[in-house]
Amino acid sequence: MKAVVKAYFWLLRAVIAVLLAAMVVLVFGNVVLRYGFNSGIAVSEELSRWLFVWMVFLGAIIGMKEHAHLGVDSLVKILPPGGRKLCYGLSHLLMLYASILLTEGSWKQTMLNWDTVAPASGLSVGLFYAAGIVFGASSCVIIVHELYRLATGQIAGADLIAISESEELAHSPDAAGGKL
Repeated sequence: MKAVVKAYFWLLRAVIAVLLAAMVVLVFGNVVLRYGFNSGIAVSEELSRWLFVWMVFLGAIIGMKEHAHLGVDSLVKILPPGGRKLCYGLSHLLMLYASILLTEGSWKQTMLNWDTVAPASGLSVGLFYAAGIVFGASSCVIIVHELYRLATGQIAGADLIAISESEELAHSPDAAGGKL
């Protein structure tokens, strides 16, 4: 099972890299064509916007797994272990609820817009909203797994703070326990 999870997140990182490369080619190519040759790529703006949305949602899945999202942990740090566990469980239940709502709403938007064609590319607008389905479903699985780990006592006390206080602290050797 760990191999499947590892392969899934490797695939997400690879897709994000491809999406970023495609965005760079589309936007840079469009700029060069407009200023150098007085023409352009008609679908460049639309596709680069769609690729950016997909890239952000896929990156958020990785951030969810790695607890890389920023947040405020001032209250949780001063709580005893039982209070930390309670806050961890409640916050994950709220995130699960929000992820379920996002998945459901994205599903409805995808179905409503599946037959709608984007003006420049001619692609289904439903593909744009499908990014929310992928994120919502993936985050639900991650959150349920974290709740299972909490219920079975597999989460250490230091891991009960599931956010990064700042981007700099998240990448410092002290924050990672000496590991980068």
